[in-house]
Amino acid sequence: MVSVVQNVAIDCADAYGLARFWSRVTGGPLHGEDRPGARETQVTPTQGPVLYFNQVPEPKTVKNRIHLCLRPETSRDEEVARLLGLGATLVADHRHPDGSGWAVLADPEGNEFCVLRSESDRAATRP
Repeated sequence: MVSVVQNVAIDCADAYGLARFWSRVTGGPLHGEDRPGARETQVTPTQGPVLYFNQVPEPKTVKNRIHLCLRPETSRDEEVARLLGLGATLVADHRHPDGSGWAVLADPEGNEFCVLRSESDRAATRP
């Protein structure tokens, strides 16, 4: 017997607002009953587990101990630019001139996540 990951829970100050950001990031829809002011919301990406947002009273104070890693369909650099346009911030840039590496971004509430190289980026650097 094994366990299956049902969802990834993310504590936040504004569940609906953060879910809207992640809906735009992943292309997954918000749950049909979610509305502004909801204390719990979720996004269902086409691939991967549900992202569940739970409003909590305390603010984020330290680095995440677990985070999401995204592999974009477009190039890594194009996706980083798109996500910055959606309201993410660049936390650390680990991209290298040879095309390897990743970027660490934060969502509007400061939760870190990584943007990895896309499959086409990876194929371009294979010998």
